[in-house]
Formats: sequence, C-alpha cells, structure tokens
Amino acid sequence: MAPLRILSFDIECAGRKGVFPEANQDPVIQIANVVTRYGDTKPFVRNVFCLDTCSLIVNTQIFEFDAEEKMLMAWRDFLEKVDPDVIIGYNIANFDFPYLLDRAKHLKCTKFPYWSRLKNLQSHAKETNFSSKQMGNRDTKATNTNGRLQLDLLQLIQRDHQLRSYTLNSVCAHFLGEQKEDVHHTMITELFNGTPESRRRLAVYCLKDAFLPQRLMDKLMCLINYTEMARVTGVPFNYLLARGQQVKFISQLFRKALEQQLVIPNLRSEGTEEQYEGATVIEPTRGYYDVPIATLDFASLYPSIIQAHNLCYTTLLNKTSVEKLGLVKDEDYIVTPNGDMFCTSKIRKGLLTQILEELLGARKRAKKELAVETDTFKKAVLNGRQLALKVSANSVYGITGATVGKLPCLAIASSTTSYGRQMIERTKEEVEARYTLANGYDHDAQVIYGDTDSVMVKFGPKELAKAMDLGRDAAEYVSSKFIHPIKLEFEKVYFPYLLINKKRYAGLYWTTPEKYDKMDSKGIETVRRDNCRLVQNVIETILRKILIDQDVQGAQE
Repeated sequence: MAPLRILSFDIECAGRKGVFPEANQDPVIQIANVVTRYGDTKPFVRNVFCLDTCSLIVNTQIFEFDAEEKMLMAWRDFLEKVDPDVIIGYNIANFDFPYLLDRAKHLKCTKFPYWSRLKNLQSHAKETNFSSKQMGNRDTKATNTNGRLQLDLLQLIQRDHQLRSYTLNSVCAHFLGEQKEDVHHTMITELFNGTPESRRRLAVYCLKDAFLPQRLMDKLMCLINYTEMARVTGVPFNYLLARGQQVKFISQLFRKALEQQLVIPNLRSEGTEEQYEGATVIEPTRGYYDVPIATLDFASLYPSIIQAHNLCYTTLLNKTSVEKLGLVKDEDYIVTPNGDMFCTSKIRKGLLTQILEELLGARKRAKKELAVETDTFKKAVLNGRQLALKVSANSVYGITGATVGKLPCLAIASSTTSYGRQMIERTKEEVEARYTLANGYDHDAQVIYGDTDSVMVKFGPKELAKAMDLGRDAAEYVSSKFIHPIKLEFEKVYFPYLLINKKRYAGLYWTTPEKYDKMDSKGIETVRRDNCRLVQNVIETILRKILIDQDVQGAQE
C-alpha cells in the first residue's frame, strides 16, 4: 500500500467539576499529534500544542501558547503543513472534531475551520443518524475533511468487535495489553492550573491518547482490511463506517449491470409487511451427550443456493414469459419449492451468481493465503478479510429479503430459504437412512439438532477418530446428492455436548482427535454481554466442570 501520511490526534479540555466539557465555556488546553507514514513502525512527528508553559518531554516537540486562539490557529497551520491523507483518533467524529469547530466559532477564529484539501471549503460538523439491523440506531456527527480520510477507531471497533466495554482503556487492554497514562479526567483542570511540571504530566497523557489509536490501527490492520473491502465492493472508503451492508451490495450490482448494459430500476422502498418463511430449525433432542457429536455444515449455504439454482433479479420468470418464450421445464427453467420460476444458466447467467463467484473466489484466495501464513498477525488480517467477504456474500440473500431495502425481491429470498429448508430435511433423511445397523454400521445415526445451515449428528461410536471419519464420509455422501457448488462440510466434533435448547448449547470443540481446540458455547450467558460478570463466571465454571472435567456431580454441587 502507498506510504500514506496518517495523523492521529487527541485534545484535552479544562472542564468544570462534574460537568462534561462545553465548547462555549471550557477551553481546549492541549492538542497532541502523532504523524506516521503507513508501514513505518515509529512516527516521524510527535508534538503537543500547549496552552501556557510546559516542561520538556523526551523526543517530543512542545509548542507553548499564551492564548487559546493562537494555539488553535497554529494547529490548523500544522494540519495544512503535514497535509495528512488519513486522520485518525478515538471518538474524534463525535467529540474532538465538533468540539474544536465549536470552540473556534466561540473564540471567533474565522480562519480555523479549513481542514480539507480544497482550500476554500469550510469543514462543518453535521448531525447524522445511522441505523441498521446489525447496529441499531446511532446518532453520530460527521465532519467533512474533503481529500482526507477519517477513521474513528471507536466506531470501527464498535462495528467489528464484540466487547463488554468500549473505553479506550479497556479496548487497549484487550488488544494491546497496555493502558492509558494514569490521569483521571477529574484531575485535568487541576494539573493544568498547576506548574509546568504538572502540565507536562498532562501532555504525556494526551500524547499517549494520540498514540494509542495509531497502535490499535496497526495492530488490527483496519486500514488494509477496509481498503480491501472498499476495493471488493466498490464504495468510497468513508461509506464503510458511515453506512450499512446494502450500499456495498448495490454498488457491486451497479458495477456488474453496467458491464452487461442493464438498467436497475429505482424502486421506492415502501416497507411492506409481507413475510416469508425463514430457515428450518430441527427440533433439538435436548440433553447431555457423552459421545462425540459430529457437526456437518453447508459451506456458505445461501450464497451457494443462489449460485446453484441461478436465482437472480435477471432470471426471474412469470407464467406469461415462460409461455411466450416457449421454455421447457427443468431444462430451460426451474420451479423452486415455493413455486417461483427462474431460468437456468444456459439461458442466462444471473448477476447475483457472478457477484457471488467473485466474492467467494476472493474469500477462497484469502483462506489459501491464511493456511500458509505463519505470522500470527497477518493471519488475523487475512482472517478479517475473509470474514468481510463472507459477510458481503451472505448479505446478498439478506438484501433480497429486506423489505425496507433498495431492491427487495421476495421471490429470490423465499426461494432461497425454501431450498435451504429442503436441504436440511434431506440431509437428515439421507444420514439417518444410510448410517444404520441394517447397513452394517455399529449404531443407528440420529440427527439430534439442525439449524439454518448445519446438522448435529450422533453417529454412536465412543471414539473421536471414528466419529470424525463417519462425519467426513457423511459430508461427502450428502454433498454428492446436491448440485454444485452446494457442499456439505465436516468441520468439527463436539464431545461432550450439552444441548439446552434451540440456538443454546455448549461443548468441547475438536477438529483433531488428539486435543480439543476450545470450549465453545452459543447463546449461553458466557457469551452474552447483557448480564453481569458474576453470572458469566459462575456459568463458565459450571461448564468447565461438566465439559472438561466431565464431573456432572461436582457441577450440581
């Protein structure tokens, strides 16, 4: 990637006791800046703009000012001189940017709000609202810095990582294993009103707060991942944080449609109440299993159904068009389980199929690189990339079913889920019919639970290796019954396994018979974030006793 210049900054305000700083009263007293070239480990500029005097800090330029207006203007000139490509920080979108703008307005620094690369364009903080199914409703502010990208790490981490707390301190403790300087926000004004030494302590704190987002960005490699995502989906970089999934998909669709000279209708989204049947959940046979339970998963189920059956906006037919074109059933077109008709790929290959091929192809490449990569961190990046591609591929189905969306098409969405239901049922039948005592196997296999795209099978044998072989065999056997690219994969065995209810279970997760990989739990209090730590710890201890020590009696006590 190009050696972009990245500015990470943080501001400190002298607030009043017990009141959140307000721009019309509380001055900005320090601005810390760290400038790095992308790919370098060390920053080439480290400085702090301070109001009043401040003792020296190793390796850092200190600029002292006697008036706040002078400091703000000097910072703006510094911004222009450094001319960063990317501006980052922690909660800069909702706090630092708007605060600086409001403060400058209050102090009547009219030349201050020019931060963009367009010399005579002012920067404004606008109120925006972001809402999506995944994130809920969020009120945010957006500031224009035309020509410079913004990356607010708070927003990024809230989007991509499920944590219990999103303060800079706990996020850094989680990812970097270090914390902020020890200055409580109530001490800031006190330190500022003290001596040059105490202001130095504050400056060190401020500088660390500017440096941590830079470290987080390098560690999580978000710039690469997001650049990759923008490249694959063809949306401007800032959409990735400010918008939801749909815009990424629509832009890919536009790209493909343009190549084939198709026009996409501009539908008004009137959220209809129309519902369609979702995925199947096979009724769980609840209980505690002390024999290995094999899990068979469909690889990217919905995307592969769309590809296999060529479901698309461009291939959807109705009765009149079938008669008019004189198409032959099962050769030129298919009828899906819920009665919709789509033409086959020999007549026309759907756009959705092509988009999915690209996304899943890119994902396959990332996974291939992931397999040979040794550096743990690069591994995480590639993993991030393949997950982003997976989310994009899976959202193709979601957009056809989002009645409030830009291009809803319930025929595609309900056909996809109806095929999915049919496949889960068929998998259950095939497995239970083949692996029986009558066919010379040691046990009758039983499907104890099935969710959207996976089934849990109790094959019967007590040995892990045997259960794994049967799992692999079953996956191959069932895959052969379906059209390419639909593929059932054997991924893991749970042993022991505690099935509490639909979407709630726990077990030890084995991929090799030698040693278990981890304790895996779904929907149980240990993985939910809406309860207190005590509940989490108690339940975790109980699960450890049941699953790892296999001491059910001890767990009850």
